[in-house]
Amino acid sequence: MTSTTLPATSRPLPAWVVPTVITILRVAAGLMFMQHGAQKLFGVLGGVDGAGASVPLASLMGFGGVVEFFGGLLVALGLFTRPVAALAVVQMIAAYFMAHAPQGGLPVQNQGELALLYAAVFAALVGLGAGPWSLDAVLFDRKR
Repeated sequence: MTSTTLPATSRPLPAWVVPTVITILRVAAGLMFMQHGAQKLFGVLGGVDGAGASVPLASLMGFGGVVEFFGGLLVALGLFTRPVAALAVVQMIAAYFMAHAPQGGLPVQNQGELALLYAAVFAALVGLGAGPWSLDAVLFDRKR
């Protein structure tokens, strides 16, 4: 029997890599998602019209802004990550089918690729969880 060496792409990763990547994905997605909510709720970063307008809080866009801003904050902190990410998945799929798909074409043609990308990232976080470097791990880890 001969000994074979696995190619570099098949070797196990060091133990720190996966938690690091999950943390980077979670924090980056949460902070970027917050910016969309801040535009809707507070009219910052150009607002919803490029001139600083916000949306009424008691509206579908207002609800979306709340999910994006506060949900993004919770995801970035890694607090209640799975349920918040699941809500964000539903919101982003609804946003795609309500605002982008009716414009026709593929996502890149109807400007829906960001909504679908957020849906995919948040779906990954539903499955992966917040990771060990999160408030979820600190507050709810049963192994401690």
